[in-house]
Amino acid sequence: MTKYLALLRGINVGGKTKVMMSELKQVFSELGFKNVQTYINSGNVLFTTDQTDILNLQAQCQAAIAAHFGIEVPVAVLSVTDLATAVSNVSNWWGHDPEVKHNAIVVIPPTQVETVLGEVVAAKPEYEQVETWGQVIFWSAPIKTFSRTRWAKVATKASYRKITIRNANTIYKLLKLATEN
Repeated sequence: MTKYLALLRGINVGGKTKVMMSELKQVFSELGFKNVQTYINSGNVLFTTDQTDILNLQAQCQAAIAAHFGIEVPVAVLSVTDLATAVSNVSNWWGHDPEVKHNAIVVIPPTQVETVLGEVVAAKPEYEQVETWGQVIFWSAPIKTFSRTRWAKVATKASYRKITIRNANTIYKLLKLATEN
């Protein structure tokens, strides 16, 4: 059995696309996934399964969410091992300084990381740092200069609907939960 993480995009934000985590957990259990666990209200689901086809898992999750909640929600699925590898390989600037905003931008397949990077244009090194590993773009910028960064404007790009963003604290907590169970 492989441990996976499903990251739902854009739920429970501003009163739109409301999804109860207890119901979401039930939906994933009904798909036959084991050890289903949710974390905070932003749509983070840990589960295990024998299935290995990420795109198929993603399609199953999206279809089940649409059927149960009546909403189309993009879902990124990645193995916990892949996420742990990505985090362990990112430079030390990511995820530690409390004066800096640290995000993991997860690209939702079939969109490619290169497509997202191409739309946002090169980072401004005086304000931000960007590094990629697999389908994750690691981004950091000082809070005081956040609005001057290129990545702060990602919401204006077409690929914004093809990514989901979690802060470093959430990523570290998800990895911790995955290793505890």
